[in-house]
Amino acid sequence: MKKLLNVLYVTQSDTYLALDGENVLVKKGDDQLIRVPLHNLEGIVTFGYTGTSPALMYACASRDIDLSFLTANGRFLARVSGEIRGNVLLRHKQHQVYDNLVESLVIAKNMVAGKVFNSRWVIERTLRDHEMRVDSSLLRSVSESLKQTLSNIFECNNLEQLRGLEGNAAERYFQTFNEMVLHNRDFFVFNTRNRRPPLDPINALLSFVYTLLAREAANALETVGLDSYIGFLHRARPGRISLALDLMEELRPVCADRFVLTLINRKELGIDSFETRENGAVFLRDEARQKVLRAWQTRKQETITHPFLNEKIAWGLVPHAQALLLARYLRGDLDEYPPFMWK
Repeated sequence: MKKLLNVLYVTQSDTYLALDGENVLVKKGDDQLIRVPLHNLEGIVTFGYTGTSPALMYACASRDIDLSFLTANGRFLARVSGEIRGNVLLRHKQHQVYDNLVESLVIAKNMVAGKVFNSRWVIERTLRDHEMRVDSSLLRSVSESLKQTLSNIFECNNLEQLRGLEGNAAERYFQTFNEMVLHNRDFFVFNTRNRRPPLDPINALLSFVYTLLAREAANALETVGLDSYIGFLHRARPGRISLALDLMEELRPVCADRFVLTLINRKELGIDSFETRENGAVFLRDEARQKVLRAWQTRKQETITHPFLNEKIAWGLVPHAQALLLARYLRGDLDEYPPFMWK
């Protein structure tokens, strides 16, 4: 299993990243802000315009250190990757499955089932812990609806029908999001999922954390030798990491949504954590973004027992475990792809 190392997040846009021996230097003008040994890193993520030396890019590519560039607001721009060392037979099989819509549907069904199962778990967990503080009738109604959707998923006959079930389930699930916010409800109000740009603080948080999760899913897939751009539920589109988005679906509720709710309910973020632009777009302020990143790193270190592998791993390794299971299924070592269903 891959060792969980650190990710260096560079949030100041007026910095420059350089290589010094076996270390990455983060500089601001003539001042050195931080110096980190490369062997301690599994990834570097920069926000905003951050200059990076060609020598450091080469060092990251040759050491399989994921170097990603995001806008200041967290939208993915590009990533530097080295030579593809994945098993060519595995990628060939991945492309064959992609071309076969029936086989693609088999994998996509399990991924969507994992998403719906985990969405229902988040709701049920809220009912268990805070029944007296939420609209329990709404949450139970949505939970039952998601339970029925799980049955319908395995009866659908094509990807279009599956996407319809997934979309309806997501819409129902997000109807409960306001109820799962337990503090500062006047400010943290969620009406519907919106992006590009996010129009409220919760959507700003979700979009930011989804970007982090997508990067880690893509890195995990590339690590096991899969092509993160060739998906099964999300079909190939230029510039889109479709398979990473597939893998994300089952992880969103428990890895991202619950993380966002925890930040809000623990009062780690408040009104002063966000800024609203003239066009109504809402984004995290710099200090709040750093706070979210620190909490994300801490969360990744927490240990769980993987429900299928029955092994103790860190939360941060869950995308890698799922990528490995997907690769094993494509190789024929597993009868079906087991989605991550949290209990």
